[in-house]
Amino acid sequence: MSDKPAHALPSYLDAEHLGPWGVYLQQVDRVTPYLGPLARWVETLKRPKRALIVDVPIELDNGTVAHFEGYRVQHNTSRGPGKGGVRFHQDVTLSEVMALAAWMSVKNAAVNLPYGGAKGGIRVDPRLLSQSELERMTRRYTSEIGVIIGPTKDIPAPDVNTNAQTMAWMMDTYSMNEGSTATGVVTGKPISLGGSLGRVEATGRGVFVTACEAARDCNIDVSKARVIVQGFGNVGGTAARLFHELGAKVLAVQDHTGTVYNPAGLDVHKLLSHVSQTGGVSGFSDGQVLDNAQFWELETDFLIPAALESQINITNANKVRAKIVVEGANGPTTPEADDILRENGILVVPDVLANAGGVTVSYFEWVQDFSSFFWSEEEINQRLERLMREAYAAVSQTAKEHKITLRTAAFIVACTRILQARQVRGLYP
Repeated sequence: MSDKPAHALPSYLDAEHLGPWGVYLQQVDRVTPYLGPLARWVETLKRPKRALIVDVPIELDNGTVAHFEGYRVQHNTSRGPGKGGVRFHQDVTLSEVMALAAWMSVKNAAVNLPYGGAKGGIRVDPRLLSQSELERMTRRYTSEIGVIIGPTKDIPAPDVNTNAQTMAWMMDTYSMNEGSTATGVVTGKPISLGGSLGRVEATGRGVFVTACEAARDCNIDVSKARVIVQGFGNVGGTAARLFHELGAKVLAVQDHTGTVYNPAGLDVHKLLSHVSQTGGVSGFSDGQVLDNAQFWELETDFLIPAALESQINITNANKVRAKIVVEGANGPTTPEADDILRENGILVVPDVLANAGGVTVSYFEWVQDFSSFFWSEEEINQRLERLMREAYAAVSQTAKEHKITLRTAAFIVACTRILQARQVRGLYP
């Protein structure tokens, strides 16, 4: 009898090139010893409930027909409907979407939202499409995945290269197919279509709130702290602005166009204005150009990776000179890098906790859509900050009890909640 593999992999994945899904599986392995009797159900976490791959054909502006590969993955729905973003990116893969859906399961449970995890994507470089082509692609994709999404089934939201307009097209397409307006089918919508105040800044605000909680644990005065930020979209830009407004020095910002640095602190408001006009931080007059590799070596109190996956890895983790890493992006630190950061005494506030602000306000939006009663932005920000602080406190307490990292603690809290729901619900039929 042959030895059982470490993981029973679905036949559609390549064991030699697992990609982000492999990172997620390692994280599940790390948490399993802490699950006690619930470990009986741990295999539930190692395979998605449902993975849909769709062809997305559209007619381009020049009259030709192009085909794009689309995905929607529902990882787990034991605690509620699926919830997770849709990204348009040329490097989207099934492995990536599976991992992102699984991290959404963990994230929703870590913050104790009544959702499971889901994620979607189209393998496309949206910069190569016109606005009308993007609309046709979005609508066709929505029609193709319409069989598995819905206000009580799976609720998409914006992610990389998607925004409120994308969600408006998705909501309208789903509503047309259903024959009635269904505002609750997506979140991150325009305010005029039932979107929530505070949603655009929610993820970055959540990053800032958890950073402040971690600073309290480490006796760091945030108003005098130094900060470096990778990625300067909604998440990194909002977090940087909130740090800046509290008095912290944002020393450096890196995005796809390069790295700008000012040892006296960048003027974040000016930089945000520059990026909105030019599309990137490159060319910003009030900062000096820094080599991208040097960014990771800057001495700082906070490092905020808010771009894509695997940015802190085995090649640069030993060079990081931050006291606290707060993950604004999904999966920005590989497991190998995680170990290096821990050995070097660097506190990591994990993505499944730090960037849960977006899905938290998405939850508020969904609730408001169902009740047709909307809250003020002040109320939303107060509720968001309270939920984020409570979630951080629960994870931090678990980390201290077991003398483990915040990431493993977040997975313990979340996976326990998911598997308790799985156990109580039982198997049907």
